[in-house]
Amino acid sequence: MTEDKSMKDALDLYVESLEEEQKSNKLIENSNRGKKGKESIRDEINGLEKIKSILKKSIELICLGEKVKISTDSKELKLSVYGEDLGIAIGRNGKNMQALEYIINLIGKRKKLVDRNVIIDIKNYRKKRIEKIKKTAVMMAKKAINEGRKIALQPMCSYERKVIHNVLSKFKDVTTRSVHEEPNRRVVIYPVKSSK
Repeated sequence: MTEDKSMKDALDLYVESLEEEQKSNKLIENSNRGKKGKESIRDEINGLEKIKSILKKSIELICLGEKVKISTDSKELKLSVYGEDLGIAIGRNGKNMQALEYIINLIGKRKKLVDRNVIIDIKNYRKKRIEKIKKTAVMMAKKAINEGRKIALQPMCSYERKVIHNVLSKFKDVTTRSVHEEPNRRVVIYPVKSSK
């Protein structure tokens, strides 16, 4: 409950500051209006820099007093966030990070800063989570094969389910299927019955 309340307070502060910036016409999005003739790649890099600034301000408001460093990968449109105590920005099972990514992408699309989705990774959480998911998928696939029964994994977001489907598509002895509806959508691993 404390995490939800502090997240709500931080978002309220952020919205207030955006409204103040809008009144004074100092919004980041308004700083380069009227310039035309740029190449689309350069526009995307400039848009990513603006999004980086928005994300930095957002995380600093969510994690009060925290110094945040953000590195960019313009090829993949990825923003990697680093700092000491960013647990609130990550949230349980990365939910707050996903929400931030959603909001940042909405801003990016509506303000025409970027054409593609921006990926946010806070303290390498996403990278570590994907590696853990891959290991779990392989381990559960082997268990399904050995025990000859289906194995249902925990509910996860679509991106994580896609990782599991891709990893296990290389296994000829199992098939995978996503079942149920969000937010309880999960992957079920089925052993393939072989005729011996």
